[in-house]
Amino acid sequence: MRFAEIHAKSNFSFLEAASHPDELVQRAAELGYEALALADHNTLAGVVRAHAAAKQAGIKLLVGAEIAPQDAPPVVLLPTDRAAYGRLARIITEGCRRANKGACRLAFDDLARHAEGLLGCVLPEPGGGAQFRRALSAYRELFGDRCYLAASLHYGPDDARRLAELCALARLARVPLVASGAVRYHAAERQALQDVLTAVRHRTTVAGAAEHLFANAERYLKPPEQVAALFAGAADAVHRTLEIAGRIGFSLDELRYEYPEELAPRGLTPADYLRRLAWQGARERYPRGIPAKVRGLLEHELALIGELRYEAYFLTVWDLVRFARSRGILCQGRGSAANSAVCYCLGVTAVDPDRSDVLFERFVSRERNEAPDIDVDFEHERREEVLQYLYEKYGRQRAGMTAEVITYRPRSAVRDVGKALGLSLDRIDNLARRIEHFREEPEMAQRCREAGIDPESTAGRQLVELVGQLVGFPRHLSQHTGGMVMTEGPLCELVPIENAALPGRTVIQWNKDDLDELGILKVDCLALGMLTAIRKCFALIEKHLGRRLALATVPPEDPQVYAMIRRADTMGVFQIESRAQMSMLPRLKPRCFYDLVIEVAIVRPGPIQGRMVHPYLRRRNGQEPVTFPNEAVRAVLEKTLGVPLFQEQAMRLAVVAAGFTPGEADQLRRAMGAWRRPGLIDEFRRKLIAGMRANGLPQEYAEAIFQQIRGFGDYGFPESHAASFALLVYVSAWLKCHHQAAFTAALLNSQPMGFYAPAQLIRDAAAHGVEVRPVDVNQSAWDCTLEKAESGERKAESGERKAESGERRAGLALRLGMRLLRGMSRAEAEAIEDARGCRPFQSIDEFTRRTGSGRALAARLAKAGAFASLGLNRRSALWHALDQDRKELPLFGGLPPAAEQRNPLMEMSEVEAMLADYRNLGLTLGKHPLAFLRPALEEIRVARAEDLRLLPNGRPVAVAGVVLVRQRPGTAKGITFVTLEDETGTANLIVRPDVWKRFRATALRANILLVRGRLQREGRVIHVIAAWMEDLSSRLAELAARSRDFC
Repeated sequence: MRFAEIHAKSNFSFLEAASHPDELVQRAAELGYEALALADHNTLAGVVRAHAAAKQAGIKLLVGAEIAPQDAPPVVLLPTDRAAYGRLARIITEGCRRANKGACRLAFDDLARHAEGLLGCVLPEPGGGAQFRRALSAYRELFGDRCYLAASLHYGPDDARRLAELCALARLARVPLVASGAVRYHAAERQALQDVLTAVRHRTTVAGAAEHLFANAERYLKPPEQVAALFAGAADAVHRTLEIAGRIGFSLDELRYEYPEELAPRGLTPADYLRRLAWQGARERYPRGIPAKVRGLLEHELALIGELRYEAYFLTVWDLVRFARSRGILCQGRGSAANSAVCYCLGVTAVDPDRSDVLFERFVSRERNEAPDIDVDFEHERREEVLQYLYEKYGRQRAGMTAEVITYRPRSAVRDVGKALGLSLDRIDNLARRIEHFREEPEMAQRCREAGIDPESTAGRQLVELVGQLVGFPRHLSQHTGGMVMTEGPLCELVPIENAALPGRTVIQWNKDDLDELGILKVDCLALGMLTAIRKCFALIEKHLGRRLALATVPPEDPQVYAMIRRADTMGVFQIESRAQMSMLPRLKPRCFYDLVIEVAIVRPGPIQGRMVHPYLRRRNGQEPVTFPNEAVRAVLEKTLGVPLFQEQAMRLAVVAAGFTPGEADQLRRAMGAWRRPGLIDEFRRKLIAGMRANGLPQEYAEAIFQQIRGFGDYGFPESHAASFALLVYVSAWLKCHHQAAFTAALLNSQPMGFYAPAQLIRDAAAHGVEVRPVDVNQSAWDCTLEKAESGERKAESGERKAESGERRAGLALRLGMRLLRGMSRAEAEAIEDARGCRPFQSIDEFTRRTGSGRALAARLAKAGAFASLGLNRRSALWHALDQDRKELPLFGGLPPAAEQRNPLMEMSEVEAMLADYRNLGLTLGKHPLAFLRPALEEIRVARAEDLRLLPNGRPVAVAGVVLVRQRPGTAKGITFVTLEDETGTANLIVRPDVWKRFRATALRANILLVRGRLQREGRVIHVIAAWMEDLSSRLAELAARSRDFC
């Protein structure tokens, strides 16, 4: 029996269906369907996934959408050719653009304007009636012989009568009847999940959604024979599914992407203009003459770019960078684009091809049908200017942001499923809070027990099963971090465009993987907080020290900078401030720029999983000889001591050692790049090892090299990308080394970003001799600022750099800004600045009168101690603040206001002030919280963080501190890394899976943690291997410190 399903919805109909597109396609292929139509509700978001699955399964996919006009019955629209597909995409775009995000508002007339070439299957409405008959006739007039009436039967009590009525209706309207399953899931087992999704969509419980639920579990893909039996009374309706499938000749493979070409001046082709810009840029980059190496690279690259017709793409990226720099926006290209001499000469990237070993085929290759990918980082606070420039230049019909599919994770799945099952909100919240920040929760049953839910009960079993099914389901479309798509013709005829949540932005309905599948180019306009911080730091240095700096003019190869890096004194420094990087720095001991390139690349899952880290360190430290099996391998691996650390090296190694062609080496690179599918690289094992053996390399060496290359399947960096990042590593480290106050101010003014909270950044600055001054209404702006230090230079604590910086000679202190106050808005802070002008406030009454603010703002500032310059302590300031906004009583209305008493109330104790600081700022400039607990901790022999460096390896030890970071990298085999801070510094913990499981609740929830374990020392790197934990948070119950968790 032959059959084609003409109406199946996937979970990209968001909360309306319960199967992934690929599940539907695979099941249809298993059942022997001739074709499957994916027709999601007002969207084409899932069709590319279905397309890829259909090609693999060998089944015909009918691309379509279920469209629901507000003044007509819903209809499944199926495009018969490429032009009709463009009209369908435009219809959806028009509906989405005139509605809020996630909605689509269409009318029958919208369909009528774009109906040519579209095949319409009208969906019957319950009850039918004269109104539906008129609407069906209108559809018949619109689509002509491309109009059908879709009938679906689901073993209801009146199927025979319903089928007879639909047959009669079809005859009356002269519209052919076609059979459909109105499919919502691939298998009947998903019916329970379908009910939950329906309840979530209607914001009620499954019990409360009874009127919206399907009567049974029959909305699944049925065997063709079963469909034929259901429609035994209208066999022609089943045959017409094949007729529809035969009429549709469109496939997504027909989409041809055309890049905008208007950037070339009149009279020049894009190729001519790109060549002119590249050579002009080369002359500017190399004023003493273009090196022969670079000249050869440019000729080679320009020829290949022309052959593949990518000139317009390179021009667009050049234009973006040109625009950003014209506005003073810091930007830098990175990724594989840094392998390009053309990109360097265009000013897009900063990796000099004359000083580095670039491999253009890592970026663009004729052997593969894959678009180049240029990533450009912009200041995160100003990237919006770049995006809006693109919208203005190309128009909303030709430009849009790439989508990001937001999927269910365990916590969100628990909340939605729990509510749908009718569990109490407090119990749902209790369970959700016990789930860690992972994409899956393997011990859901145990988490249920901890939350008081019996996983063996009916509700408990349903919860565990349904949450497991729902995790990974798409929830809604969001925006990619920066991918922009521009086209020569209307983008809305390639893919539908809809409104984003942020005003002024529009987003296409496909994500990055969809674009890659179809070979559609995008430009990644990414936001990088460190660029914002660097630009702000440059501005502060120029303002206070008169020195103008740029990325290219920061003094290179400064020994003081590398000495600081070797000490792992890198809090706040780009890329090398994480726990793993700080542990690596004293072992790798960077002394030059290329060492930073290696540092950036080596602490990645690929090198770690490939077991490359320890061999490289042993060779670098002279503990292991550096040998090469032949000169060809030496040429590839000499600079990394015989260990492949970069993707480019793996590609070259495959060519020189295993006899790969450049095209095959690029396929290897793609396999390494598919780090979410690590098994893919195993397909190259036989060829790699056989090739190396044929070239005389020993089996043991070949196996070792393969394992190292295989590690890149778990995510590794290309050298060009690492070099681009290393530039920012060095610049940010130089700024920290020589301008700590300005660097800290810039980091604080660029939040949120980085690995550490403002409290740790400020404490680090103070430890390096920076005088930090509190928020004050008479001194602070919205941003943190620098001001003259009247008290002179403070003595630095441990780890202080000895060299005197310019800002220390100038005597600059760091004044905290009002942005750090919790609940404070920028508008409120700027209003205070404007009212203050050059005349300080003398009293709180004067403050509220001049600023026009009420007692709520005054009270917030008082609690934070921001009225100290008025001579008021916190309690007195709060007393006066609460007296604002008082209504005058008639009896006393004519009396003059009472004078403010300076301090009618006693000042807070040190511990009370510290707790108030944490409540209102999340940090304190006074004593560290652990200082107040130290006497009690000393009684039980708890070591301070600074004492750990004096203790021998293997010694039992106890440490305590505020939890700063919890981190569990995917390469750590379940180990969790925790960083604690006390009044003397930080302590790094290693928590093995068994210990984490035993103390899980304590480890997750504690703000202040006491840990007993054993000291582990490797050179200057010190860890505590945790064995026992205790939550000390109750000792300072009001502490409002928040850790930064990366689990």
